[in-house]
Amino acid sequence: MLDRTYLRENPDEVRDALDDRGADVDFDEILELDERWRELKARGDELRHDRNEITERIGTLVSEGKQDEKDEAIEKSKELKAEIHDVETEAAELQTELEQRMLEMPQIPHESVPLGVDERHNVEDRRWGFDALRDLPEEVTPHYDLGEELDIIDEARGAKTTGSGFYFLKGDGARLEHALVQFMLDVHREQGYIDLFPPVPVKSESMRGTGQLPKFADDAYRLGGSNDEEYEDDDLWLCPTAEVPVTNMYADDILLQDDLPLKHQAYTPNFRREAGEHGTETRGIVRVHQFNKVELVNFVEPEDSYDRLEELLDEAEEVLRRLGLPYRILELCTGDLTFASAKTYDIEVWAPGDDMEDGPDRGGRWLEVSSASNFEDFQARRAGLRYRPERHESAEYLHTLNASGLALPRVMVAILEYYQNEDGTVTIPEALRPYMDGQDVIEGHEKVGESALGAGERE
Repeated sequence: MLDRTYLRENPDEVRDALDDRGADVDFDEILELDERWRELKARGDELRHDRNEITERIGTLVSEGKQDEKDEAIEKSKELKAEIHDVETEAAELQTELEQRMLEMPQIPHESVPLGVDERHNVEDRRWGFDALRDLPEEVTPHYDLGEELDIIDEARGAKTTGSGFYFLKGDGARLEHALVQFMLDVHREQGYIDLFPPVPVKSESMRGTGQLPKFADDAYRLGGSNDEEYEDDDLWLCPTAEVPVTNMYADDILLQDDLPLKHQAYTPNFRREAGEHGTETRGIVRVHQFNKVELVNFVEPEDSYDRLEELLDEAEEVLRRLGLPYRILELCTGDLTFASAKTYDIEVWAPGDDMEDGPDRGGRWLEVSSASNFEDFQARRAGLRYRPERHESAEYLHTLNASGLALPRVMVAILEYYQNEDGTVTIPEALRPYMDGQDVIEGHEKVGESALGAGERE
């Protein structure tokens, strides 16, 4: 949430920022609502002052025995009381509407963010790992075909049990995912992160605190009612990212300067409907409704947040460097920033299995595995996240940042395609072998059930 004082004092700057983002927000109407609210607040203060003066005068008139003037003053006091009630009621209604409209206002981009309409105008900052690519098969099999051939990814049975966009990992596929999660947690623990295992369901209040609501309600899974009347009105959503519970665990709290920077990491399963993406990525596990992720959340003093953003980006990159997976860094333009972000870097890993137009010279495609973002005090204002610079000083809003460290299953896709061998096996990255009992190759499994048999065998 933005500071209303900032909006009033910098309307032209805010209009320009909203235009740069391509935001569909009636900012002038918000300013009008705010001006009317301030007028009502001033009028209410004036009326209360007048009524207080009359109340004092009534006491004087009573002591002086001036009955007629006292009765007249009492009547005037009643009129003022009624007017105060009307003014305060209207002000409260405007405040509610204004707060709702403010929740729809996106973050103001940092001055260093490149201008642009959408992802086509993002700026590539650098690449890593392309100067020494491993030898790949002449034709790299896409992960969805390879996963089926090795019987480590089963989309059909995932759709059977739950629906499209869900899948089973089997055997070495499941073991590889577990290994990746534990490996990532270990890497970030070395970087000074404190482990958390947060609740997966989150309240609407928490979703609002980090900016998922109201804008992204259609992308999230809301838990339905219950047969038990005691729980039928639960206000809970399935966690779309660990950013939500981890950021909000300090909601309406005051941290101390000595607590900062505070760095938390959390593994959770995440759930997203991906509204508006129907029909895209219908094969494979690139765009799915449930996925695992290790999330990095930082709480810092405002003057440190942009230095911390660069460090946070490097901390997330370290996972890919140790895995030996080629990647690139993009700086997002104003039109591609997320709702709450003031500045964001995307980390995109290279997956060579599908020949896409935007891939590197070798072909393949880029898959986003992390967005490292500085939200400045945007989330802090929504969630009430403050710190006290000194124990005797007033509390101030802190800055929040986060990044995926990293998001699965796209890292899995990159491993299956980049570490693929001519014989259809997959070499396990060295960094993961200690987590898989020293295993160095995924050779696949025999399929089970009649569905694994050919037509002739079934007959």
